[in-house]
Amino acid sequence: MKQKINLDLHSGNILFDKYNGWNISDFGFCGPANKPLGCIYGNLPYVAPEVIPWYAYVEISSGRPPFAHFDHDYDLAMNIIKGMRPPIVPGTPTEYKNIMVQCWDADPLKRPEIFTLTNKIFEIKKSYYQNENKEQNTNFN
Repeated sequence: MKQKINLDLHSGNILFDKYNGWNISDFGFCGPANKPLGCIYGNLPYVAPEVIPWYAYVEISSGRPPFAHFDHDYDLAMNIIKGMRPPIVPGTPTEYKNIMVQCWDADPLKRPEIFTLTNKIFEIKKSYYQNENKEQNTNFN
């Protein structure tokens, strides 16, 4: 199987089906993982900071795209490179905050791989379901 990278991954391309879970759509900007890029694809607020100089996860908890009130221009790109990140919405679960901060790391080697993210999210989801079931059982007793 050839490794591919989706160069336009953002919330508009992630679909949820309560029976089949999460799915990624819109592979129009998908390319080989080992091919160097000559330009930036996608939406600037979602582009990894290390990509911006080469010539550019909040939304789930807030319901708004990151940097929605900023122009998607050079100044935003430079601020992201310098470490600007969207604010974490009050009330966001600690486990989710930790994942967001890890994914925001400027060093791509320090960010979790997709397999690790999938496992962490599965464990968070599992713990919430277990807690809900405990609360429901307590309410019936």
